[in-house]
Amino acid sequence: MKKEYWEHYSHPADMGIRGIGETREQAFCQAALALTAVITNPENIEPTEKIEIECEETDDEQLLFAWLNALLYEMSSRNMLFGRFDIVLNGDSLRAEIWGEKINIQKHEPVVEVKAATYADLKVKQNKQGLWIAQCIVDV
Repeated sequence: MKKEYWEHYSHPADMGIRGIGETREQAFCQAALALTAVITNPENIEPTEKIEIECEETDDEQLLFAWLNALLYEMSSRNMLFGRFDIVLNGDSLRAEIWGEKINIQKHEPVVEVKAATYADLKVKQNKQGLWIAQCIVDV
């Protein structure tokens, strides 16, 4: 079984995203990929431009919420999509380098706009196998 991956899960009105990894960093990266995958296929995004993001919060759940919404802000304000994420977590602070490119409608074929990460089903925890799970519902 893969130790680092992302997935979507069903929700009546919106979309659930889940990142799974051996570390919190991997889970946060995979959650970002799951977020991107709601919009487009992350494999179609070329990592041509690097942006840096920093967040600080009081706990892991708040940090995941801040991280995903900061990512959405960068997507919206820069008209970009991101498909590569390097994250360093230090306690309740996050520093990330994200890579992507300007949105190209023909190339990326965006399906939907994600408006925000929400507090609904917001969790960051380790499962029984020791893998980290970072998840929430996103508003589409």
